[in-house]
Amino acid sequence: MKISVIIPTYNRYELLKRAIQSILNQTYSVDEIMVIDDGSTDNTKDIQKDFPEIIYIYQENQGVSCARNIGIQRAKNEWIAFLDSDDEWHQEKLQKQVAFHQNNPDILMSYTAEKWVRGGKVVKIPKKYRKIGIDAFVENLSYCNIAPSSVMMHKKLFEKFGLFDESLRICEDYDMWLRISSEEKIGLISEKLINKYAGHDEQLGFSKDMDRLRVQILENLLRVCSRDPLKQQIQEELFKKCTLLHKASCKYDKIADIQFYAKKLEQYKR
Repeated sequence: MKISVIIPTYNRYELLKRAIQSILNQTYSVDEIMVIDDGSTDNTKDIQKDFPEIIYIYQENQGVSCARNIGIQRAKNEWIAFLDSDDEWHQEKLQKQVAFHQNNPDILMSYTAEKWVRGGKVVKIPKKYRKIGIDAFVENLSYCNIAPSSVMMHKKLFEKFGLFDESLRICEDYDMWLRISSEEKIGLISEKLINKYAGHDEQLGFSKDMDRLRVQILENLLRVCSRDPLKQQIQEELFKKCTLLHKASCKYDKIADIQFYAKKLEQYKR
């Protein structure tokens, strides 16, 4: 099983070296490592001098979705693994995923549990983020519970569901995993096989606009969803999110937002 690894990056030169080294330390060797530089202004361009075996691709800053998509389109192998430049893999991460897919050939995507590291210390993961692995759609409906750095998937899924939505600067993973899990089974390796690092500047995952975008993503999914049970679950989640956004709008006296989310509450209440 040959694997291409895609690392999107933006101004993460020092962290990027750690990420790449964790790929090279794998007990299961990868066939291709692609670094997609999304317009960095630091020393990221020098990364190929540090690791001559990688493929380095530069693009003007267009966002992580575009960077991942370029990697997907140029990857020479059918199996794709993602690694964010902030994160690192444990040594047996790929070996365990390869074994999972060899034992479950009908499942074309898997993800793993993770450790969270903040300020150099492992922190306790909130209970709501615990991974169960029974129904990936339900488990990712409220928020994204699949770390891109833990994902390994077959290119067939991109052919069926499309690439990452380049109009989304954040929540692009939430959108992609919901599209896939609404129709396909996703496997969970319950071992903690990646380190997710948090707390440094400019991290996209901490944006305050996430719930607004999640509403937009869920509405898009609702329009194309044909399965009644899933449609009901999406509508219930939309009602919850719009309730929270409406309350926040009232708290800060944002008149336009109050009216906007009041209309949505009427729509999804039904």
